[in-house]
Amino acid sequence: MHELRDAFRALRATPLVSAVAVLSLGLGIGANTAIFSIANSLLLRALPVREPERLVRLTSGDERLWSWTNPIWEQIRDRSDLFDGALAWGTARFDLAQGGQTDLVNGIWASGSYFGVLGVPAILGRTFTEADDARGGGPDGPVAVISYGFWQRRFGGRADVIGRSLSLRADVIGRSLSLNRTAYTIVGVTPPEFFGTDVGRSFDVAVPIGSETVMRGPEHRLDQRSFWWLSVMARLKSGQSLEAATAAVRAVQLQVREATLPGDWSAEGLAGYLSDPFTFRPAGTGNSGLRARYQRPLVTLMVVVGLVLLIACANIANLLLARATARRHELSVRQALGASKLRLARQLLAESLLLSGCGATLGLLFAAGGSRLLVRQLSTSANPVFLDLSLDWRVLGLTAAAAVGTALLFGTATAFGATRVPPIDALKEQGRGVAGGRMSVSGSLVVAQVALSLVLVVSAALFVRTFASLATLDLGFHPDPVLVVNLGAQQSAVEPAERLQLYQRVRQAILPLAGVASAGASVVTPVSGSTWQYSVEVVGEPAVSDDRRGVYVNLVSPAWFATYGTALLAGRDFEDRDVARAPRVAIVNETFVRRYLQGANPIGRRVRESGGLLRDRPPAEIVGLVADAVYRNLRDPVPPTLYLALAQMTDPSPGVSLSIRSAAGGSPALLTRSVTDAIGQVDRDLTLTFRPLADQVNAALTQERVLAMLSGFFGGLALLLAGLGLYGVTAYAVHRRRGELGIRMALGAPPGGVVRLVLHRVSVLVGAGVLFGGLAAWWAAPLLSALLYGVDPRDPWTLALAALVLAASGALAGWAPARRAAQIDPVDTLREG
Repeated sequence: MHELRDAFRALRATPLVSAVAVLSLGLGIGANTAIFSIANSLLLRALPVREPERLVRLTSGDERLWSWTNPIWEQIRDRSDLFDGALAWGTARFDLAQGGQTDLVNGIWASGSYFGVLGVPAILGRTFTEADDARGGGPDGPVAVISYGFWQRRFGGRADVIGRSLSLRADVIGRSLSLNRTAYTIVGVTPPEFFGTDVGRSFDVAVPIGSETVMRGPEHRLDQRSFWWLSVMARLKSGQSLEAATAAVRAVQLQVREATLPGDWSAEGLAGYLSDPFTFRPAGTGNSGLRARYQRPLVTLMVVVGLVLLIACANIANLLLARATARRHELSVRQALGASKLRLARQLLAESLLLSGCGATLGLLFAAGGSRLLVRQLSTSANPVFLDLSLDWRVLGLTAAAAVGTALLFGTATAFGATRVPPIDALKEQGRGVAGGRMSVSGSLVVAQVALSLVLVVSAALFVRTFASLATLDLGFHPDPVLVVNLGAQQSAVEPAERLQLYQRVRQAILPLAGVASAGASVVTPVSGSTWQYSVEVVGEPAVSDDRRGVYVNLVSPAWFATYGTALLAGRDFEDRDVARAPRVAIVNETFVRRYLQGANPIGRRVRESGGLLRDRPPAEIVGLVADAVYRNLRDPVPPTLYLALAQMTDPSPGVSLSIRSAAGGSPALLTRSVTDAIGQVDRDLTLTFRPLADQVNAALTQERVLAMLSGFFGGLALLLAGLGLYGVTAYAVHRRRGELGIRMALGAPPGGVVRLVLHRVSVLVGAGVLFGGLAAWWAAPLLSALLYGVDPRDPWTLALAALVLAASGALAGWAPARRAAQIDPVDTLREG
């Protein structure tokens, strides 16, 4: 306590130095805590359920398959005695009609055992029972459980919105709401900490899987054996191991597989279906599609902010070393009066701990806002990201470790530099310059700062170039003037068999609108992440290898290519005459021609596929060739793509999107109202969601944008800290060597010579830092290759440019102290000596 009191008084005596140190530490620790909070929530935090360590998830043997059909789930459910219960769920977006308004909410299809096996109670009402999961609804009809957040937003958290229930005493309990025009009765509200089992996504409304027959009618998926949409978890029995659970489910695998054989698979596909082993994986941290996407970027950012913290520590060490050097006379007197070096070192370390404690506290405040801001950057309007960023022992432990570690790091350097000079020498130095050797600790810290800064600047440049490469990528279409409208035809009263005509009527209603240049419909929109993929062959051509037979398929209407601005290179577009009773036609892209026809003219050739959409149908004649265009995402090479006529589709159930091209100079977003009115005149039961295609493309760049933005910010911060550190060391060296420099000038040294003398030391420090940093960057750059696009991780121009930026920053940081050294008055300096 005595050391802490002395440390507080010492730091209060130099408020500017203390404030700069606390702010630097706050930024460094805050950045580390913010990034780690997100990584902790996404990768490490256990689900807020009972005994999450006992949860396991069903996957295939190679872990490529994580979703299952409902028939498979029903087989597992009927054998749940192999474990301590099993559950299933699937994600959904529900159209919620409440109070005359229509909007989409995040939903989940949940098994009757979902909440019970998880051990999640209701804070109001009840959760699902097995009876609720009956097809068509349970004893209470179709029921729903809502999340705490949705309860607060939609119903204000009140317990008497509609009326009271004598048994439940709740407002929401007994209230009806409409999901996809089907009435559900809310029976419970979940606790505030429960967001579901999909990390990164928070549900609003949960409904039983069995109620699919009510909501979707004859199009329900409960009996479909080729529709993989449910995730399956089990809870291990007490003492049951993961291996034992896997062995138990594999013992019944053949029975499960034989009872759920798909009816439209080839013999080869069925053989693989029967043999693919069931496997359980730990699931205590939940399920998340974001993990695979963001795990590597988060680890990279943790390294980046860790380096920034090291640079900040080096900066603070130099600040405190300069401060301790100015106090060297005081410390030497205390040492001469009997204080040991250990006692003085403890005093300086106490000051460092006090600074780091204040910096860590400030860092937690920075992290609270920074982590939420970063989550907003990861979110898009179509896919908002929800992460639980509350403090837990991991986050607090990291912050505490960072505080103690940084205190020891810069505190040890300060204590070593300040106590290594014998008292008699320190007393003799009072009033005159310090020899160059005494600056070795400060110089080493500056070299480390420059080296680490170079690594960060190189990384930032690579990420910025990656983002620029993808942002300027030739997509094969023009997104800016296009508005995408998703048509929720499943909510329409139109029968499935009549939906093709509905799509055509909607398109025809849009075309006459002012500001509309063209419109086309499709099953898949570019850069949406959705795919249809099949194995095909061209009639009369040698078959390609199995691993190269896959093509991407899209179903499009006439004028779809014109709407997107994709060039028609040969043949014709789809036309209104290409209907179900007409000969089947297709259009292919350039990559398809290169793979299947070795570049030959495709017009008139025929293509067929042995299963799936084209099963048992005659080959389609290729009538057109279009330019390559991005399909699923920006990073993938353009795949061979087969376009089929939407009007000839055999199964009208897949959702269809309408793409509208605005007239020259018009904003696509301005078409929303007129399009809504026009479609409403065709069918008012359609649920419409609008999204400019440019927003969809920008959403595909989220990871690259965030990496470029954060690495650029931290690279700039590192550059600033390194420059400030170099400036401080050089300015302090000039101040301490005023006597030496004054004598040099008195003996005839020109001002330019003094400037060169100071800049020489700056160039030595910067040169050493650039050398070590360049070697480190050259070694580390390949580790980033998986995150890069369109740039060599060891691109020499990037490395050279970063080194040039560091050198220029160093010269700028050293120029002001060098100019000040050249303006020293020798007479005044000699008088001071």
